[in-house]
Amino acid sequence: MSYVKIMVHLVFATKYRKAFLTSEVRAEVFEHIRIHSASKGIFLKAIGGYVDHVHCLLSLGSMQTIADVAQLIKGESSFWINKNRICKSRFTWQNDYFAVSVSESHVKRVMTYIENQERHHAKQTWEKEANEFINKYGFQLIK
Repeated sequence: MSYVKIMVHLVFATKYRKAFLTSEVRAEVFEHIRIHSASKGIFLKAIGGYVDHVHCLLSLGSMQTIADVAQLIKGESSFWINKNRICKSRFTWQNDYFAVSVSESHVKRVMTYIENQERHHAKQTWEKEANEFINKYGFQLIK
């Protein structure tokens, strides 16, 4: 048996950053993502976000890739949101996402950050947060 613990901070946004995820919608969508993730063997340690994006702290299994996990979460949740008419208009996630590894010594700090997204975004926009991720982690933007 293989033992693997690779913690990943995954961030993804609604298409065109539309503010679909009102507080009521957010709670319902996050609970659905928690339940669906568990059913697919995705260990989701924390989920949070704001009106236009989601943060997840998860652990990759030995046979999981970031791309597969992101697709499972995003694809199934958008299907579920549309099927159940959770939003008034057609819902979709943006294709791209951010993903960074998280060392064990930073897990609690990242969990707190994720769980406090609503308070965080009362002070800071998604664009500013995204630019901080790009700069902090040295992402190269390919156009």
